[in-house]
Amino acid sequence: MTESAAATPPKGPAFYFPSIEKKYGRPIAEWQELIRASPLTKHSELVTWLKTEHSLGHGHANALVAHTLKEDAAGS
Repeated sequence: MTESAAATPPKGPAFYFPSIEKKYGRPIAEWQELIRASPLTKHSELVTWLKTEHSLGHGHANALVAHTLKEDAAGS
């Protein structure tokens, strides 16, 4: 193996996670808890909610929702 998993840069929604944590001051796990605790279930509704209630940018909100819903669908 030429490259360790730790050296592989994140892809997809996880690519945004360091900048989300830095910009908004909350760890990703906390954002995921908020998403999971929300009564909303649709991707677009959750993105809009994060944007309006928590002042996240569209890309960051979309990344958090996509990653969280994917984890939940996989049973993680």
